[in-house]
Amino acid sequence: MLQRIQTFYLALGLILLGIMIGLPWGEIIAGDTIYTFNIKGIIETDSADVVNQALHLTILFGLILLIQIAIIFLYKKRVLQMRMATYNILIMAGFLVLAWFFVRSAVKDIDDALVNFKVVLAFPLVAGILNYLAIRAIGRDEALVRSIDRIR
Repeated sequence: MLQRIQTFYLALGLILLGIMIGLPWGEIIAGDTIYTFNIKGIIETDSADVVNQALHLTILFGLILLIQIAIIFLYKKRVLQMRMATYNILIMAGFLVLAWFFVRSAVKDIDDALVNFKVVLAFPLVAGILNYLAIRAIGRDEALVRSIDRIR
């Protein structure tokens, strides 16, 4: 049901992921030039030109959001809901690794660059923890339903 605690966990994770769309994920400082890392890629702050486009990160992030929304509305199929939440946790971990490699490969081209990741980039990790808590709550609900079916 939508009023269960797991829905709260999943919705809170969705809100955190949605906040990531509008905020910068990191900053790259190379000499006098400052670059911003966000959903579009690496952007030069002064001229707003995209230096490295991150289409693969954008597509993966969109997939994470779609799966998170689908998980919320799969409340009638608890086993599938748990499985999808587990897959989404793995995809979020892959997203973080891919984002790290993307920034590191872009910085390799720039000499003496300093990379500062923002707290916003930890939101997929927090959303993954919230998904794990939702999986546990869904599992408790499933165990309760199965125990009531045994009584009949």
